[in-house]
Amino acid sequence: MAELGLSYKKDENFGEWYRQVLLRADMIGYTDISGCYIIRHWAMKIWENMKAFFEAETDEMEIESCTYPLFVTRDSLEREKNHIEGFTPEVAWVTEAGKSELKVPVAIRPTSEAIMYPDFSKRIRSHLDLPYKQNQWVNVVRWESNPTPFIRSKEFLWQEGHTAFATKEEADHEVQEMLELYRKIYEEYLAVPVVKGQNTELEKFAGALYTTSVEAFIPNAGRGIQGATSHCLGQNFAKMFDIKFENEMQEKAMVWQNSWAYTTQTIGVMVMVHGDDRGLVMPPKVATLQAIVIPVIYRDVDTEAILDACRKTVVTLKKAGFRVKADLSRTSTPGQKYWHWEMKGVPLRIEIGQRDLDKNQVRFVRRDNSEKVDIPLNNNLVERVKDTLDRIQQNMFDVARERRDACIQVGRTWEEFTEALNQKKMILAPWCDEMDVEEDVKKRTKAEGEMGAAKSLCTPFEQSELPEGTLCFASGKPARKWTYWGRTY
Repeated sequence: MAELGLSYKKDENFGEWYRQVLLRADMIGYTDISGCYIIRHWAMKIWENMKAFFEAETDEMEIESCTYPLFVTRDSLEREKNHIEGFTPEVAWVTEAGKSELKVPVAIRPTSEAIMYPDFSKRIRSHLDLPYKQNQWVNVVRWESNPTPFIRSKEFLWQEGHTAFATKEEADHEVQEMLELYRKIYEEYLAVPVVKGQNTELEKFAGALYTTSVEAFIPNAGRGIQGATSHCLGQNFAKMFDIKFENEMQEKAMVWQNSWAYTTQTIGVMVMVHGDDRGLVMPPKVATLQAIVIPVIYRDVDTEAILDACRKTVVTLKKAGFRVKADLSRTSTPGQKYWHWEMKGVPLRIEIGQRDLDKNQVRFVRRDNSEKVDIPLNNNLVERVKDTLDRIQQNMFDVARERRDACIQVGRTWEEFTEALNQKKMILAPWCDEMDVEEDVKKRTKAEGEMGAAKSLCTPFEQSELPEGTLCFASGKPARKWTYWGRTY
């Protein structure tokens, strides 16, 4: 157990701090292909814990599981022109097999509409086939030019749902239903505050009728990040892929479609928001381990009695459903073990030493705030662990929300907007909702700053009052809504 702390501070060199935390916590490994990372057990279990929650919810919604092929033909991919134009720079193509050049190159999926919808057109014939709901957990490839582990990678894992309905009302309802699931993943599981809203016409998913999203913000980087998306595709793809059904009047009609997804980017957001200068900090609901039991063994103690108490504690907590283990290794000191599991972000440390045995107690040490408390070893140990983990979960969300809210600034004029942008803020500004004005904001902020262009994040569903006569911060025209803006990943 090597004692390798962090050589970068979160507030001083955020990018290097982030990469170092991922390595020290053993969450990723690098390969010889830039932007392709090994997702190690410590991170993969976080993904699996989120998946367990999500699948339980989608099972209740009667969404079926499936897996579609990795490859897609050029003809299928290019059938919806706006859709493929949105992905063209990132599409990876297979042009050879062995030593032979393929007569027809195939793309590795950047998303699966063009793979799944030809099958939808075969499966859906009647209104009795609707709603048709499919979800898959797969990998996708988008050839990112500036990769960052979890945040922007050439290959990543995601959950990808595709559904078809008889009416727009049903589709609209599901868009919001899935967006609420994504809010729960971020706020109730990852303890990361998000804003629910609708994307602008310029930022919506290519080919969609409209796009909704949950938007997170990374205070140390001063950048927003799109946490998950729920799209109403309208009937656009149905027309392209001929997805029709016979309604109750025995008339042919086009289906209304949605797609929705979140990715392993969630893990990166969690690390960025909660990590500190001692390493990773994991929210209990998604933590790979929720508690680590450590024997405090020095000279002149009853070693076997301490180890036995640790083992019994683990058995008790595992039976209660907690993810817990004991570090009984003899090659490291208690202090080295403390450091190791703090680096890996385990929410709760349970220490048992000779003093604890003598007093029939254990010591709880919280990772989120370093609070220490002695707990009597009586029949309520399980309840005390549950209560402590619940309080850690809530405190992590409260602290993250407070930090995020401190970064939100209202910008009513261009001068206020650019000043806030240069201070790494998330800006809520009155806007005229015109695409050419949004494009101009991108151009002007790219030209004026060194940190890249700003863009709209989303228009929040919860709108503050917009007084009559309020003008757009960028154009001076009458404002129609409040919209969040900022630099993004």
